[in-house]
Amino acid sequence: MAEYDNVQKGSLKLKGTGAISAAKKKKKKDKERKRLEQQITTENEEETKKGYVDKRTPAQVAFDKMQEKRQMERILNKASKTHKRRVEDFNRHLDTLTEHYDIPKVSWTK
Repeated sequence: MAEYDNVQKGSLKLKGTGAISAAKKKKKKDKERKRLEQQITTENEEETKKGYVDKRTPAQVAFDKMQEKRQMERILNKASKTHKRRVEDFNRHLDTLTEHYDIPKVSWTK
């Protein structure tokens, strides 16, 4: 047992770091991070408020509005029909076409 008399009991202690100082540094980092995040969000809000200027002409704005309106009408029109109904309408359309649009028969024997 004399061999183990010099053994130090307890947890390891690392140089220059203490449990108390490490906890304080962590809190400080968290505070700094939160402060930076708040600055970034406030800067972004200010930029969006005063930085964005619509450079489109009134005609371009009206054109975009009409395109959005037409696109919504198309979407609603397509959503209102079932697949079966669409196939029936397509077949009816093909029946109304003239024979001019039919694919001609190609045969080497006749």
